Amino acid sequence: MVTAMKRRAGFTLIELLVVLAIIATLLTIAVPRYFSSLESSKETALRQSLSVMREALDHHYGDTGAYPDSLRALVDKRYLRSVPVDPITERNDTWIEVPPPDGAPGVVGDIKSGAPGRGRDGTPFAEW
Repeated sequence: MVTAMKRRAGFTLIELLVVLAIIATLLTIAVPRYFSSLESSKETALRQSLSVMREALDHHYGDTGAYPDSLRALVDKRYLRSVPVDPITERNDTWIEVPPPDGAPGVVGDIKSGAPGRGRDGTPFAEW
């Protein structure tokens, strides 16, 4: 009777393989969705960062009548707490500063992402 209990105390190799196959199947379903969700959240964060910076540029122009000389000037004048990190490049120095329209004083009239590649909709990040 003791030998029969010792045999039933553990799992068989077949049982372990079945469990591993089930886990692998679940991972093949979950992992692509996770990475798709991760990319989608980075794009959403990029759009939000661009929106916040553009709003700060507009407020600066409305308050002073001129666009700022750099993004750092927006931080110095407290329109932004810090220059946001581009979620695609994971750096805050890759932003592309676009000059203001003709006749408007200042240096930075708009901001674009310096990230290479395209979004999920096919639009290059630099055109957002």
